[in-house]
Amino acid sequence: MRRPTAALGAGLVLALLATLTSACTGGGGEHITLRVLASPELADVEPLLGELEEDTGVELKLEYTATAELEGQPPAAGQKSAHDLAWLASDRSFLLRLQDSAGGLVRPESTSIMRSPVVVGLTSDAARDLRGRAPGGRISWADLADAAADGTVRFGMADPRRSDTGRAALVGVATAAAGTGSALREEDVSCDRLRGFRSGQTLTAPASRELTDAYAERPEAADALIAHEAELLSLNASGRLREPLEIVHPDDGMVLSDFPLLLLDPGEREAYGKVVDWLLSPDTQRELMRRTHRRPVSQDVEPSPELRTSVGNALSFPDRLSIVRQLVDDYGDPVHTSGDQVVFLLDFSTSMRGERIAALRAAFAGLSGADRTSTGKFARFYRGERLTVVRFGGSVLQEHTVTVRSDADLKTLDRIVAGGGFDDATALWSALDRGYRIAADAVRAAPERPVAIVLMTDGENNTGLSYAEFLRRHGRLGSAADAVPTFTVQFGEADAGALKRAAAATGGRMVDAGLSSLTDAFKEIRGCH
Repeated sequence: MRRPTAALGAGLVLALLATLTSACTGGGGEHITLRVLASPELADVEPLLGELEEDTGVELKLEYTATAELEGQPPAAGQKSAHDLAWLASDRSFLLRLQDSAGGLVRPESTSIMRSPVVVGLTSDAARDLRGRAPGGRISWADLADAAADGTVRFGMADPRRSDTGRAALVGVATAAAGTGSALREEDVSCDRLRGFRSGQTLTAPASRELTDAYAERPEAADALIAHEAELLSLNASGRLREPLEIVHPDDGMVLSDFPLLLLDPGEREAYGKVVDWLLSPDTQRELMRRTHRRPVSQDVEPSPELRTSVGNALSFPDRLSIVRQLVDDYGDPVHTSGDQVVFLLDFSTSMRGERIAALRAAFAGLSGADRTSTGKFARFYRGERLTVVRFGGSVLQEHTVTVRSDADLKTLDRIVAGGGFDDATALWSALDRGYRIAADAVRAAPERPVAIVLMTDGENNTGLSYAEFLRRHGRLGSAADAVPTFTVQFGEADAGALKRAAAATGGRMVDAGLSSLTDAFKEIRGCH
């Protein structure tokens, strides 16, 4: 009679052991550790990973060194990746790199886990000022660029060379600057208008997590932060700021990040599936939302009140990596800023009297801040920029150079364009020769400062140097002149062939003001150097 009792007791012990084992391994499966290459922004999910391991038996070990393009992934041929998964703010740049690869690399399985748009956090003073200047009080990227250019807003942004958050912010601003309403094309970044915007950056970091930490330590360093909505909400909730930042969703659109989890090692697909299922479960989505302030991807989870603001126009990411890289290269190192120098050679021959000179003055005033259109705000003169205006006829009539520090400097240049007399002749190539001597001196004095020449005329050369003599003189100026392109603006009856040749010979290009307006022509060439 005791044998059944003993057998029953042994069975109970085995069942108990099985239950304990199951509890420790997430349902009876083998305990697995996956190595994850993660974006630094995702450090805030680490507190949840213990629950993931308890529920699934899968342990995630996150290494927060992922860059925007996920360098080193996939590994070289014949090598195995050091990581099983990657968890990124966005995989857009990585997938574009795979798309351009010569070896036909396989796109890894990817699942969106949560979402957050790239937005702007403003101090109360900065927000009040921008709303007062913005049409209908609806702040756009163009408004931020305008305020950065005139020195009234200083901002922080992660370095787009490494950070996907910084890269998404830069793409968003550049897309708004292009004004096409669609993904950036090569022609949209060849003449980018982000110089004025960039002049307002006073704070940066390799990743946005470090950026928010730096701002919390030195809030006086900036009036605005450009980062994910989630990061700004987390910063506000941290209690580290004297006053919370006002979060603004730019009216001209935002880039949305979806924080995808990527399977780098196909051999771990089963474990990957467990992790994805757990992360997408309604309970986990709610907890992620509560802890990280990111928007849930699950349709079964209602966003919290702070996350119900519409993202409006979700801006598209470029479809080629070369476009993104060109944009990032043009933006350069955000730590080292230097204003450009532009030499404007303006035709003041008698044929410019009347409507033509009025159009020139209006175009110049627009660049000085009078143009309140979106494209005008991106194309305007900015603080730190060095500007030279040369009025010419049969000879140089007037020449003046300023480094823009205040509106008074811009008003000085406006007076030069608005006043002064005219001349009966047009010494086109003599004027360009004078422009190159100014520009070459500027290059020698400050090699790090980009310099360009803008030549505007409505006529043909009828005195002074010939084109051939100009080219000879240009050649004698050496490498300092070679670094300076000329952008010619054809207006009225100007000799289009001659202007095209001059632009091509100097690395610039010609813009025909007759196709739109002189104002649009000046906008088109702003930032093309």
